[in-house]
Amino acid sequence: MKGKKVISALLCTAMAGTLLAGCGGSSTAASTATTSKAASSATTSTAASTATSKSTVADSDIKIGVSIWSSTDVLGSQCKLILDAAAKALGVQVQYVDQGHVSEKVTASVEQLCAAGCQGVIICNSSDTEMTSAIKTCNDNKVYLAQFFRIISEENSADIYKAATDSAYYIGAVHENEPENGEKLVQILLDKGCRDIGLIGWEQGDATWLGRWEGYKNGVEKWNKENPNDQAKLSEPQYAGTTSEGGSKAAEALMSADPSLDALIPAGGGGDPLQGAIAAVERAGKTDSIKIVSTDFLPDLGDRLANGSMAGESGGHYCDPLFAFMMVYNAIKGNYTDFAGKFENIEFPYLYVSSAEDYKAYEKYFVDQLPYTDAELKAMATLSMDELKTKASEVSIADAEKRAGSS
Repeated sequence: MKGKKVISALLCTAMAGTLLAGCGGSSTAASTATTSKAASSATTSTAASTATSKSTVADSDIKIGVSIWSSTDVLGSQCKLILDAAAKALGVQVQYVDQGHVSEKVTASVEQLCAAGCQGVIICNSSDTEMTSAIKTCNDNKVYLAQFFRIISEENSADIYKAATDSAYYIGAVHENEPENGEKLVQILLDKGCRDIGLIGWEQGDATWLGRWEGYKNGVEKWNKENPNDQAKLSEPQYAGTTSEGGSKAAEALMSADPSLDALIPAGGGGDPLQGAIAAVERAGKTDSIKIVSTDFLPDLGDRLANGSMAGESGGHYCDPLFAFMMVYNAIKGNYTDFAGKFENIEFPYLYVSSAEDYKAYEKYFVDQLPYTDAELKAMATLSMDELKTKASEVSIADAEKRAGSS
């Protein structure tokens, strides 16, 4: 990738800081944030009990917890970067717990963050069932809760959805349209002539994975219906977890089982499974014959689109947790209230690229720099819930370019 990227350098710094701090490490954005645990707990009670009036809690006393699969992998480190920027701009504290999408660790992470004095938590869980415990823990501790990259299924998890809706502390979810994402990625492969597609998932039962899988299947079924003489097929998934090694082994298994394989979809998992799958295809000498699409932009995506090791990708969604962060911040401040009986839903758009040319504009406004300035982050924190939803829906390369041009 040409030049020394601003975000690449910052990511390295963020990763190093996280490794030093450990999974439970805390990043303190406010220089005066020396509040004791007891004082933090008192602030929590004050903020949570203020249902109808503005909270008097100072920004420097606010601590927001982030329960994330990893704050150091490709996507996770990008999320951490934008969240740290928001925390710095607002003068609040943020604390991370990496839980690896292991159910026991996911539920324990919420308990850990509540015990650490967080007045709000944002969470990327791995299954709806984990949210039962997360919601109860936050209710018991009067801590606000919002999901990112996830939403509880109203259809498949009706009881959990109701518990979230009934809660005075669960705010809502920020998530993507995963079935649509799956269909668009499959279409990129079909348009490039692929007809024998291998599928790599990360965790069985993960709601986001299931949504993407639905989209992949829908895309293939639609193609086959419209092209009876040019049929495509999609394999059953091989599961990789969220590691590069898992992605490599899954790709090797699919290539071994089907020598005619001409495409792979490592569905996600933070970017590491994708890197493992790419490495496996390269080792097999099949970069020219097996096209790969995925979700979660890699740092060197422009180069990979140019050399053919990637055929296309959806991503650019690392700002998703930023909007969950803003929801929780405003709840703690008392700007957003009366959550019981409501389920706030923010749908966040993916960006799609299928060539090196497509990637150049994204690189300029999302890689070489963050898509929001400190001033814009501060302004975002003053938006109403409806305005925040509109702001999320507007995220695009064109929007970032327009704002950069007017600054």
